[in-house]
Amino acid sequence: MIGNQIRKGDYTFIGLSGLSRSGSTLLASILDQNPDIHAEGNSAVCQLMWDMQQSCYGPASEQLNGAYRLHTTDDLVASIPNVYYKDTTESLVIDKCRTWTLPNNMDMLKRYFKNSPKVIVLERPIIDVIKSLVAQKIRSGNSVVEMLKNFTEGTEKWLTPPLTGINWAKQNNNGEFLFISYDDLVDSTQDVLNSIYNFCELKPFKHDLTNIKNKHPDNDEFFFHNVGLHDVRPTINRRKIDVVLSDEVVHRCAELQR
Repeated sequence: MIGNQIRKGDYTFIGLSGLSRSGSTLLASILDQNPDIHAEGNSAVCQLMWDMQQSCYGPASEQLNGAYRLHTTDDLVASIPNVYYKDTTESLVIDKCRTWTLPNNMDMLKRYFKNSPKVIVLERPIIDVIKSLVAQKIRSGNSVVEMLKNFTEGTEKWLTPPLTGINWAKQNNNGEFLFISYDDLVDSTQDVLNSIYNFCELKPFKHDLTNIKNKHPDNDEFFFHNVGLHDVRPTINRRKIDVVLSDEVVHRCAELQR
């Protein structure tokens, strides 16, 4: 439904998860070419659903119980993606969140969506993720030193949760997770697209890999303080990353990769 009406759950919902700098923006931009698919940048849906669920069983539970309305919790939480995507008409929504793979978030997918939950998970060696981030910092004129400092001192804030989710998903995959490496996405794009269409049970679609555009750009300057972080080039090619990391950072990457 469009306009002021809330969209009903008449669409298939697929999660897109994994590490930063692993190709999620590129993949979403390609998939979004299909008129039956809506795929955009980082989504707040998972966090909003989690916050609503926690509120209903926490701070708001007294009021809900007092009004005999605790039974409305499921409807309240399930309405969030419908409101969030009310201005879309596509039959499949691919929602990007780094932590859809965490067990509690997967439980939400199973509980609040009528379709069997599925998540596409992108992977890349951590050391390559950091090198890519450093190279992007250099291109955008930001402080490389500050980024590396944040990496060594506050890794758990932005890298540990998706890593935890990926590891859990690998150990508990009963067909609901599709793992895709960054190298395969770049080097064997059509094969990856074929696997995604099979995974999502979609009819084949001819994508234009010579004219890729990000129609739903993230506000990188506001949120990440890093203009161009999610830029997508029209064609798929590798940038040469000539970055040398300190021994401390290399060691930290190796520890996290275990």
